[in-house]
Amino acid sequence: QVQLVESGGGLVQAGGSLRLTCAASGSILSINFMGWYRLAPGKQRELVAGIRNGGSTSVADSVKGRFTISRDNAKNTMYLQMNGLKPEDTGVYYCKADNVERYGLKVYWGQGTQVTVSS
Repeated sequence: QVQLVESGGGLVQAGGSLRLTCAASGSILSINFMGWYRLAPGKQRELVAGIRNGGSTSVADSVKGRFTISRDNAKNTMYLQMNGLKPEDTGVYYCKADNVERYGLKVYWGQGTQVTVSS
């Protein structure tokens, strides 16, 4: 079992910055992928950025150059640094972890944190 808790969301003006944090606990030694997903009003949930165990990262084209994903393995924490925020970045941001368990891969989600960018 893995527990994920996000924090760091809030209301910010366009052009501002926020840093999201996802703290993982439980059986985390087998997490092979963690990612940040965004659910915007009227849209489907989308992958914003992901990071694998080896450290390789990927970010969506819509946030490239503005968002940076990182992971502190010692603290079991993942971050999303969001700079140059735009109103279209508004949404609920969820942390996701893919954990390799005894009977296969299991996906865990956090409760989400709201990000609102005003114009």
